[in-house]
Amino acid sequence: MVLALPGGEDAVTLRLPAGATAGEAVQASGVLERHPQSARHKIGIFGRVVGAQAPLSDGDRVEVYRPLLLEPKEARRRRALRKR
Repeated sequence: MVLALPGGEDAVTLRLPAGATAGEAVQASGVLERHPQSARHKIGIFGRVVGAQAPLSDGDRVEVYRPLLLEPKEARRRRALRKR
């Protein structure tokens, strides 16, 4: 279970029973207690956004996604302007 933070990451390795869901992994990780603002963020498995009821497979990496601060196109546009 991984939550990317501005200054690093909060990563936890979990062992869950067969049939566990992505939402259960987030709960079991304790990330919501450590970072309560992440309770409404989207979750995903290996870079694909999924619902909390998505079933997990052995070895899945569950991720909590923070909202983007800037749209990718706008970020590229700003970088291009700075390089000029």
